[in-house]
Amino acid sequence: MIVVVAAVSPCRLYAAVQGNDQIIANSGDSPRPESLSAGWAEDNVRVVQEKLREAGLYFGQIDGAYSSELAAALGRYQIRNGLPITGQLDEDTSKALGTKAAVTTTADDRARRSETWRRLRSGEQQTPNNARVVPTPRAELSPARVASAQSSPASSDATIQSETQPTGSPSTERSTTDMSTERLRDYVGAFVLAGLDPHVGSETDFFAERVQYYDEGVIGREKIRKDLQRYAARWPERRFWLDGDITAERQNGNRVRVTFPLRYELRNGGKHSSGKINKTVVLEAASDDLQIVSVNERKSD
Repeated sequence: MIVVVAAVSPCRLYAAVQGNDQIIANSGDSPRPESLSAGWAEDNVRVVQEKLREAGLYFGQIDGAYSSELAAALGRYQIRNGLPITGQLDEDTSKALGTKAAVTTTADDRARRSETWRRLRSGEQQTPNNARVVPTPRAELSPARVASAQSSPASSDATIQSETQPTGSPSTERSTTDMSTERLRDYVGAFVLAGLDPHVGSETDFFAERVQYYDEGVIGREKIRKDLQRYAARWPERRFWLDGDITAERQNGNRVRVTFPLRYELRNGGKHSSGKINKTVVLEAASDDLQIVSVNERKSD
């Protein structure tokens, strides 16, 4: 759910709604609604854990505990199945899984949301024996062939792979680390989910120090943060979900251009807007992570 301001250009809809969950989150730490209490029952959560484990998305214990690890698995499920990205067992996700919903806005749940997008961003998982697994340091993007990051499970093994070693490359540079489409998809999903974090402007953490930011030219992170905070005061309700394939293109240097279709629903009281945009980010390897050096979007045909 999201707010629409007439003065905002349609091609800036997504940028305009980042970080607006503050209004929703601050609505109270009330007890869980009685209608959702069944969703928090251990047997219901166990069913969710089992189904996500069978799908290869959850690697924790089947213990009926609603943890941040389970929330991250729910986020992966939503990303891969074209559901609104919330990291929660919401109505849409519970219906798809055939379980009961369990959603609140308590302090614990808000804290879990922050940890959820951080887990998705890092690609952190846990194996069945409870050993933590993180991506190989420095996801380098040396010259590569482009693989389409399909949203269908059948293409989940596609990667952006190195074909040649660049001539004259520094001897200190690592050989290319294959980047799976699952990693790209989770990174995009984490970026979207961070925009719903109660801590307004959390998605600023994804940006480099200087960014080609929509039609504003190259600006710094602090200016981006302020832009997000301004919008946060205007867009209290919103929903986003991936609506199609993610594509990746090799760029000059250690960069990759990722484009993804994003559907949105925005609401502010009686005002409502919905539609679909194609969002593009240019990612650059930085230390053991990726950072956004350029972002833009256009309305989908």
